[in-house]
Amino acid sequence: MRRPQKACERGLTWIKPSFLWMMYRCGWGTKEGQETVLAIEIRREGFEWALRNACLSHYVSGLHENQVAWQRELRRAPARVQWDPERDLHLNALPHRSLQSGLSGEAAARYADEWTVGIADVTPLAAQIHGLVQAGELERAALLLPEERSYPVADELLAHLRS
Repeated sequence: MRRPQKACERGLTWIKPSFLWMMYRCGWGTKEGQETVLAIEIRREGFEWALRNACLSHYVSGLHENQVAWQRELRRAPARVQWDPERDLHLNALPHRSLQSGLSGEAAARYADEWTVGIADVTPLAAQIHGLVQAGELERAALLLPEERSYPVADELLAHLRS
């Protein structure tokens, strides 16, 4: 049975830049309907366009004028952003967060038609790492994780998205 989607998720394509967060989301590729794990490489200018045109996925007093204004902005924005806890190899939440971006309308079309430059099936890698984690071989599992680095962006690019 598929997990029911929240209203804010319907019709969105999500960019989840963290491998372990994605493993948390798809259960290492074992959740029904999520058995294939793809790594999508996109152009930096596309991702930054999405950030510039994004709205936070939740209301924040002081950041938004009021809830009505936030809802209006959310409806018009082609992208939305949320900050989710990063995950460890056991998929437990860590004390720092990673950005996730949901794309709709113009942003989803640009993602598919302009921004995507590469697609790789990482399902076998996910299964291999998961097997090592289950066997308690965390050091070996960690060596197989894709390299992830902090994504440097100008402060003004994220100012409207910080809660």
